[in-house]
Amino acid sequence: METKKLSRRVVRAPVTFHRQVSDTIRLGILLALSGGLMDAYSYLYRGEVFANAQTGNILLLSVNLSQGRWGEAVEYLVPVLAFATGILLAFLIRQNFRERGEKLHWRQLGVLGELVLLALVAFLPNRLDLLANSMISLACGFQVEAFRKIHGNSIATTMCIGNLRAGLHAAAEFAVSKKRADRNRAITYFTVILAFAMGAVVGNLAVQRWQNWAILGSSILLLACFGLMFFRAREEEEEGRRQ
Repeated sequence: METKKLSRRVVRAPVTFHRQVSDTIRLGILLALSGGLMDAYSYLYRGEVFANAQTGNILLLSVNLSQGRWGEAVEYLVPVLAFATGILLAFLIRQNFRERGEKLHWRQLGVLGELVLLALVAFLPNRLDLLANSMISLACGFQVEAFRKIHGNSIATTMCIGNLRAGLHAAAEFAVSKKRADRNRAITYFTVILAFAMGAVVGNLAVQRWQNWAILGSSILLLACFGLMFFRAREEEEEGRRQ
């Protein structure tokens, strides 16, 4: 009788989208492909500005300022500010929508906004390259803040330098320890780097063929990310109900 009473008191925690897996390797590959495409597009077609990694933009901003080229400096300053705004927006979206509703995860809302923003870039003429690059940088800022881990490993899907350092470190650790965990970490980092490089190749080919419209490739990849996140969330919800 006592056992029965105790068992009746057990209440299952409701399954929500907080359990959604957003750090899978499949999602990371799609995001890295999109990141490589975005960077290739902004550099090759939008005035040789780096939309993703802002180190190059800060360097060129500083050089132009030192040479008194104020107009050129602005071309690199605005994307840096837009990137920072994207990071801030990711934080605000997480704070305001993390506890609301069960339809969409907060990251999915951000991804939807990101893909729409990039789709709008396709309609901007070259005389508005500054605006186009700023919109791409804003989207990258959101992505780098919202998706920071794959399988628990800190990772970036819009740049490679941190991934390269971490991947080489994991590979060196595996050479000494022979642990499967170290090997898997190295594989994860180098897989994302390869996906980014492939995205850049696709971006180059797309720019040569479709010019303005090449950026729509990133929107399509992000739409696939949105669908994958939704599918995984529903999959986990069903699994939770069976437990």
